Amino acid sequence: MNDSLLSPLPMPQLMHAPDGFFAVWLSIVGWVVLAGMLVLAVRNTRTQLGDRQIPLMGILAAAIFAGQMLNFTIPGGTSGHLLGGALAAILLGPWGGMLVMTAVVAIQGLLFQDGGLLVMGLNIINMGVITAFVGYFVYRGLKNLIKGTAGSLIAAFIGAWLSTFVTSAFVAVELAVSGTSPLGVALPAMLGVHAIIGIGEGILTVAALGFITAVRPDLISGEQAAGQKSAGLVLGGLLIAMALTLLSPLASPYSDGLERIAEVFENPSAVEVQPVGFSVPDTPQFFGTAKEPPYQILPDYTIPFLGDSPIGTILAGVIGVLIVFGVAYGAALIIRRLRKQRADQPAG
Repeated sequence: MNDSLLSPLPMPQLMHAPDGFFAVWLSIVGWVVLAGMLVLAVRNTRTQLGDRQIPLMGILAAAIFAGQMLNFTIPGGTSGHLLGGALAAILLGPWGGMLVMTAVVAIQGLLFQDGGLLVMGLNIINMGVITAFVGYFVYRGLKNLIKGTAGSLIAAFIGAWLSTFVTSAFVAVELAVSGTSPLGVALPAMLGVHAIIGIGEGILTVAALGFITAVRPDLISGEQAAGQKSAGLVLGGLLIAMALTLLSPLASPYSDGLERIAEVFENPSAVEVQPVGFSVPDTPQFFGTAKEPPYQILPDYTIPFLGDSPIGTILAGVIGVLIVFGVAYGAALIIRRLRKQRADQPAG
């Protein structure tokens, strides 16, 4: 085997908040709010999703998972990555998009130790709920104002960018409420970095929608659609997601927005390049210490016995793609069964 396939290289950076950044009480509130949102999501999607959207939930989850492994460099020694909530919501509606993002973020935390377990509820709300609803309603509103295919893509770009920007504001407020970082520090830092990251989010969302519009324009809808054979759609979607994992070893070596801000605030003298438009106040210790996960399965998107190597990253990505697809597709099948059971119940 080529030794370069097993040699260490910069790995995709962790993308979610670890335990220790948010207050315990706020993390618990996040879980309670998320539980209520998931109940509403299942209740709404069982009447809104058609059979054509069932496999699409699995495919989108797999593709977003793979896409999130591909951090891209932005000015100032920071990186960004696809969130995907706006994309999922545009294709499935906000409730379906939220379920897709829940599957992605949950598997990332449970299997890859990407993000804390206690804070997972907040991570899903930030990355999955806020992005899906902001992206969807901005897209729908602008699409009604700007007609045509070009108008839809412009609306998608703005919706995706704004979903990232708004989410970063929510995270800043959560950090302030937790006593981790003053709002006057966290808010401008988060907004400044994620205003740039949001441009990448918008470009990736438009690229994905443009591709789908070219090959399957019938999927650009959150409305109910008639069922049809989906084997080709599933196979093609999985192949695309797995192809994306082949690029994962090329991900930016720089930390993502939240992690980078924490690094700069905790030890600015040790950071060679600070994010653009970013200054560190002359006050001590703004961020809490990230807590290590209580267990490790495939930590940092690696296979333990292969270490930090390209082949290990790719294999971990393929495993994640298949598991995330299975979880999201399985959830969609359960929702369809619930819908069928409801339809079969006698009226009255």
